[in-house]
Amino acid sequence: MASLKNAMKTQRVHRERHQPMARQHLGPLEKKKDYKIRAKDQQQKNEALTVLRKKALIKNPDEFHYHMINSGLKDGVHYEKVEDEELAVGDVMQDLVYVTHRRSIERKKIDKLKAQLHLLDTSDQPKNTHILFVDTKKEARRADPAKMLDTHPALLSRTFNRLRTSQLASFGNHLSDPAFFKQISNSKRKAYKELAQRIQRENKLRIMQEKLEVRKALMDNKTKNGEQPKLEQPGSSTSAPVYKWPQVRKK
Repeated sequence: MASLKNAMKTQRVHRERHQPMARQHLGPLEKKKDYKIRAKDQQQKNEALTVLRKKALIKNPDEFHYHMINSGLKDGVHYEKVEDEELAVGDVMQDLVYVTHRRSIERKKIDKLKAQLHLLDTSDQPKNTHILFVDTKKEARRADPAKMLDTHPALLSRTFNRLRTSQLASFGNHLSDPAFFKQISNSKRKAYKELAQRIQRENKLRIMQEKLEVRKALMDNKTKNGEQPKLEQPGSSTSAPVYKWPQVRKK
């Protein structure tokens, strides 16, 4: 029986006390395992600060470092002096495959957005005016454009996709909430902004792809020991360089 009592003592679960009710506003009571983690993290930070202070004290300001001559300041802007490394044909081909793949993905996303959106003017003020004609001046003073066009007053300024009242009935009680139409306009504006950004990104990928194709063609021509092409137009940030290859008669 004594052995059973000792076994029960060893199997007893140790339970730590919780935060007293009077100190509940201070959050949960920190346990020993939490304190160990916090203390270890604090010790590591103190050791790192000690090492940094020691390095700052023994640092020689006249010590030479290669980064001193491999970087510089130009008009107050820091830049790195990077030399163009000679790449192999395989490296250029690998970059070309990756850029082509990314461009195809952007093209698919652009086509998907264009299918969902109308490429129309998104400005708040319409360029054209819609003139409504009535028979008398009295009717003109009493005329309600929203009632005549059978639409919601919030949609009068739209130059496209002006829904009728019967079509707006499917939205239910949202028509009485002005924030609903504002949310629709914001989502439309975000969609057009995303489309413009993707078109710009696809254009940059196209320029990069053209430059890589020209570089690969030059490297292939160099390996064949043929006559070097003539540069007709240097490359820029918006276009690839243009070379003129000599005409070679094929046997």
